[in-house]
Amino acid sequence: MDRHINEKHIQISGSATLFYIVKGKDKTSFDMRTKRMVIGTLLNGMSEYRSDDTMMRNGCLTLCQFKIPEDVLFDYERLVHLLLHIVSEMEQESFVQRIGIYLLNSVACQVDGSQKKLLGDLGAINRMLGLIEDRLARRVCDDVLEVAWSTMWNVTDETSMNCQRFLDGRGMEFFLGCLRVFPDKEELLRNMMGLLGNVAEVRALRPRLMTMQFMCVFADLLDSCSDGIEVSYNAAGVLSHMASDGPNTWTLDVPRREVVLQRMVDAINRWDLRTERNINYRSFEPISYLAKIYHTPQCQHWAVWALANLTTVYPAKYCFLLESEGGLTLLQEIIQHDQPYGQIKELAMMVIKNCRQFREQGQLPQDAQLDG
Repeated sequence: MDRHINEKHIQISGSATLFYIVKGKDKTSFDMRTKRMVIGTLLNGMSEYRSDDTMMRNGCLTLCQFKIPEDVLFDYERLVHLLLHIVSEMEQESFVQRIGIYLLNSVACQVDGSQKKLLGDLGAINRMLGLIEDRLARRVCDDVLEVAWSTMWNVTDETSMNCQRFLDGRGMEFFLGCLRVFPDKEELLRNMMGLLGNVAEVRALRPRLMTMQFMCVFADLLDSCSDGIEVSYNAAGVLSHMASDGPNTWTLDVPRREVVLQRMVDAINRWDLRTERNINYRSFEPISYLAKIYHTPQCQHWAVWALANLTTVYPAKYCFLLESEGGLTLLQEIIQHDQPYGQIKELAMMVIKNCRQFREQGQLPQDAQLDG
């Protein structure tokens, strides 16, 4: 294929052959050099014939057989360019577009901040917003729409520049539009609120969310049962960050700050601590930030509830992460401080107990008693 890059039929036939080779049962024996050779050859052919539906389909299907994003990081930028072309320039609602956006979402997940910023620099946010605007105009809620929001959720994670790009690209207008046109789409709503949680973590951007319309929507979503607790949980996370800057930054008479905070506590008290989650934290830094907000204990309540839930349901994953980031010291400080109310301290003690039990036994006992 590399020797005959200008022969379209060789590229198409060769990419199909590579698909069956890497899909075979012996693919686990491929070393990294072989993987890179195959991926590089595929990207060469896809770059040369990027307007050919068959070539792009063969290439995407073959790439799906590799570990994403680990196996493609060596040629990350070129792959992102191709995937952005597929999702925005090729036929709408085609199979190639759908598989392209799934791949794009996969390469946006579990990569570091510099690669997330690169995705934004290459236009990922604007391309996703373009897809969303198209679906809204046609009132079509499909997997492309849902994955477009999921991709932006991944790309904005701890990447403030991409959060700003979302706001600058009329992202909140599209959020309200999707909420109005597709009110019952649970996965869509979860993805949108996850993204807005990332935006709310950026202090410099929070004033742009402080409008009566946005804040009333977030407050109403506290009562949502959509997708289990996920939408309510993310709405509370957004509001916790909005409240964390103190009473003076809450510039609205409606909704009133104290009313929203009470609604948030009421929502937290309805959640089951044993709820399994559809979420993945690589760091507890945003949660730890809120756990230190002593002037507004309701922010601490959300943060410590999150830690209690995650260390109860997924101790193997999150107890170590919490300890490695100094979270147990922070929780001890909360317990000893006068400001947090009783529920917060009880949850903090539960987290410490979860981590101690996991460290000593390797797992939580089956009959562990949970409160809350």
